[in-house]
Amino acid sequence: MNRAAAAHETVAALRTIREQWGELLLAIETPPADVWPPRQLAHTLRAVDDEQLDVVDRAPLVLREHPAPANLDALDTGLAVERMIFGLADTLAAAVQFGEQGAQLDLRRWVFADPGAVDIRHAHGSRAHGLHFACVWIEGRVLDEDTAPERQLDGILAAPPFVPLPEHLLHEARRTVRIAEGRLLRTLGLDARSTPVPDRACPWCGGDLDLHTAPDTAPSVTCSTGPGCAAPVPLDEQGRRVWGWGDLVALVAALEATSERDAPAPAA
Repeated sequence: MNRAAAAHETVAALRTIREQWGELLLAIETPPADVWPPRQLAHTLRAVDDEQLDVVDRAPLVLREHPAPANLDALDTGLAVERMIFGLADTLAAAVQFGEQGAQLDLRRWVFADPGAVDIRHAHGSRAHGLHFACVWIEGRVLDEDTAPERQLDGILAAPPFVPLPEHLLHEARRTVRIAEGRLLRTLGLDARSTPVPDRACPWCGGDLDLHTAPDTAPSVTCSTGPGCAAPVPLDEQGRRVWGWGDLVALVAALEATSERDAPAPAA
């Protein structure tokens, strides 16, 4: 794989991790759910309090206590992803970041953790800024940003804060980031997969329903019956009735109505 392609894949995976990180933090505080409804739709349907809305802004997972997480698998994934991303940032910084001169003045630099530091702000270094910061910082190194001499206010050219990323470290970054991305997406059920919707049949024809997810698209649901299904949604390229993102709320309502209609009457 050439350098441009490796950089493109790495940046895309980093952005996926950043975009889905809030979902993972919510998952840590939410008991594991069945396939249905899909995670994104569940967040839309339920009321979310202010504390949950602020979850993305909380301290990194490695820096906070977790007395009673609701989803241990999600927590394990979050901690593993942070370890991989923070560790990668340390590795790249050691290779491409110039010496410590002026470090306190240049906010672009990655600051290594110093467990022996008295000041808690220095003990965790740049890790204290969280996973989003680390991903953006790594992206800059992968794209060789800030690697050209910089003209100072007095007109003198100064050395840049970083040197271009060596080829072998670019491929190591790609490998590490894609592993982290894959684990995060699998935990959230957002990797490319098709899963039967359990214990629910199509409200219009009784056919089997399947949930389709992918990391870069909204979830959708298809009915196995095909064109004979009377559901008021379009057909996909395989001739199945398909509920896209805009139709899923109506499908949830129809499934709930069917469940209530078929529920046994209470005993007299």
